[in-house]
Amino acid sequence: MGVVRLTEFWRRMDERFGAGYAASLAADYRLPGVGATIDEALAAGVDAKEVWRAVCAEFDMPSQLR
Repeated sequence: MGVVRLTEFWRRMDERFGAGYAASLAADYRLPGVGATIDEALAAGVDAKEVWRAVCAEFDMPSQLR
């Protein structure tokens, strides 16, 4: 996977979790891989690719979409 832009990141989140749950997850769930929620990590400037990898690791899913 190359560079993950924010629009691509959110498209993947919506596809994996559904739009409503993706937003809730991003706001409320602290990812151990980045030590913050998704929203906090992205706001702090953590690369979207790193955040996506942390989401995939936490929820035991492949980083590539099929």
